[in-house]
Amino acid sequence: MKHLRLLYCLAFAALFAPAQSQENYKLVWSDEFEVDGRLDSTVWNYENGYARNEELQWYQPDNAFCKDGLLIIEARKERRKNPLYQAGEGGDWRTSREFVECTSSSVTTAGKKEFLYGRVVVRARIPVGKGAWPAIWMLGTSMEWPSNGEIDIMEFYRKQGVPHILANAAWGTDQQWVAKWNSKAIPFSHFLSQNPDWASEFHIWRMDWDEEAIRIYLDDELLNEILLKDTYNGTIGEGKNPFMQPQYLLLNLAVGGINGGPVSENAYPMRYEIDYVRVYQK
Repeated sequence: MKHLRLLYCLAFAALFAPAQSQENYKLVWSDEFEVDGRLDSTVWNYENGYARNEELQWYQPDNAFCKDGLLIIEARKERRKNPLYQAGEGGDWRTSREFVECTSSSVTTAGKKEFLYGRVVVRARIPVGKGAWPAIWMLGTSMEWPSNGEIDIMEFYRKQGVPHILANAAWGTDQQWVAKWNSKAIPFSHFLSQNPDWASEFHIWRMDWDEEAIRIYLDDELLNEILLKDTYNGTIGEGKNPFMQPQYLLLNLAVGGINGGPVSENAYPMRYEIDYVRVYQK
C-alpha cells in the first residue's frame, strides 16, 4: 500500500511542484519498511553492546523491528548483568558498569549501502522525553573519526536542560579524535511555537548534498548549510575532504550519555518510528 502511495506522491510532485525543487533528482534506493519483522540483512547491520559517548543503552537487534509499514526503534528500561563488567576496573566506561540499565538499537548500512552526493529524505516521529537522543546520521569509511566525516541530519537532545534539534557536520583537525564542527542547534520551542502537536506527528528531514554544500532541512525549513570549501581535514586526515567521498547511513536511539544527559524514568519506553528512508541522485 505504501508503494502505491509513494508512486502517487512522486507523480503528483512531478506535475505540481515547482521545477526548481525537483532539480532532476531520481529515486535510486529506498526502504519503506513494508515487511514485518527484522530489517533486510542485505542492507542493514545492527550495532551490538555499548557503542559511544558513555551512553546508557546496550544496543541489540531485538529493539529494532518493522511493523505496519514502520521501522520502530525502542529504548526499554531493563536491568541485567553487563557481560563486559570487570570488577575493580575504574577505567573504561564500558567495563566499569556492573549492570546494563536499558537497551535500544542502532542500525547502519555500513559496507552495504554507501552514497556520494544526492538527497536523503527520512520521514520519522521522534521521542522527546528527557534523556532521549535519536539521530539520523552518516559516516565515511576511508579514515578514522573524525577525518572520515560525520553528517548529522537529525539529532535531538537537551543542551543545559533545554531540548534542541541539531543539524551538524564534523571533520578532522591536526589532533587525533578532535573534530572541527559546523553545528546548528535550534531550540525545540521554535518548532512547538509553530505546531503544539509537533511531538506527536511525523516530520520530514532532508539533506541535499553536492560538490559545493550540504544543506539540512526539517519540513522544508533550512536548518544548516555547510560549505565544502570549509571542510578539509587537518594533517591527520591528509588535508582531504571527507564530504567528497561516500558515506553510509545510521539510524539509532541513544539514551543519556555525554549529550543525552539525565534520563526520566517516565520516558521509557522511548519509541522512535521511521516511515521511510529514500535516497535520490541527479
